[in-house]
Amino acid sequence: MARPCASRRSQILTRNLPRPPEICPNCGAAVPPDAKACPDCGSDDQTGWSETAAAADLGLPDESFDYDKFVDEEFGERPARPRGVAWSWWMVALLVLALFLLALMR
Repeated sequence: MARPCASRRSQILTRNLPRPPEICPNCGAAVPPDAKACPDCGSDDQTGWSETAAAADLGLPDESFDYDKFVDEEFGERPARPRGVAWSWWMVALLVLALFLLALMR
């Protein structure tokens, strides 16, 4: 029976191994695809880029977070103020129009 070539054998051996992230969640450095640890800070699957370690640093709210209370505090019951074009832009538009009409009359 023929032996598979070395590159095929390495693909078979590493196929089921977890891949490191492209960017280290600990320091933000680029991580090579075949790295076992971050080249800058040294974090690895046990110390920094495992699923649980990455999720712990996301800053997600805990179970006691009240979303409705948050929305009320942030946005409240203030009426929405309609936004229009500022008066200064109207003045600029009139000035440009006047200059255009003046240029046409010459």
